[in-house]
Amino acid sequence: MTQPLFLSHLDSPRVGDEVCLSGDEGHHAADVRRIKPGEIVVIGDGAGMAVRGPAVKVSKGSLVIQVTEVIKAAESQLHFVAVQALAKSDRAELAIAMLTEAGVEQVIPWGAERSVVRWSTDRAEKGLARWRATVREAAKQSRRLRVPVVADPLATAELCQRVRNAALALVLHESASTALTEIELPSSGEIIFIVGPEGGLSDAEVDALTTAGGRAVSISDAVLRTSTAGVVALAQLQAIQQLNSAKGASGE
Repeated sequence: MTQPLFLSHLDSPRVGDEVCLSGDEGHHAADVRRIKPGEIVVIGDGAGMAVRGPAVKVSKGSLVIQVTEVIKAAESQLHFVAVQALAKSDRAELAIAMLTEAGVEQVIPWGAERSVVRWSTDRAEKGLARWRATVREAAKQSRRLRVPVVADPLATAELCQRVRNAALALVLHESASTALTEIELPSSGEIIFIVGPEGGLSDAEVDALTTAGGRAVSISDAVLRTSTAGVVALAQLQAIQQLNSAKGASGE
């Protein structure tokens, strides 16, 4: 079985150090998962660094591991950012959990015109807390060393500015004449892909986002749910990236 991953602050760890896991994560490891001395555990900082080693001390609410390996997640020149329109909580949380498992780096909540859900100030705080807890747990479950950043929600005008600044911005739309797989990716920078709500994107939103520099693309010959469209798009982008890397390595 893959070693469990827990998240905690790490302070320049080295092989041979002892690292203590306490608080909620320590409780989860020691009291819920019932990690035993000698079991191999991974502790990550959520930002790409982790340590691996056996548990050497286990007590109520905490454990200590001895570091046998320091791990750093591979860096990529491309940074994938999902803009997820607000949707009913179960669909939105399913969407961002799958995006996390697939390896997205950042998630931006977007109050789209046809979003059924609206985040007032109070609801925004609660919604962000839920989304951040969701990506954290999804990262642990999938053993991702980077927990995606969940940014503050954007209005459409703010999103258009983000589109202008991106290396590439893709607007997922079932009526687009260009398939995502036809798009040439930049060699580096931020790639944004925008997922609409349950009711789809309005014509005004598509116009605004494409005028700002976004490219409308299709990802399927069917209409996908807001909870699945993002992860399909991300998988296609990653496949193109891997293909480009393979061509570069072979000198094509």
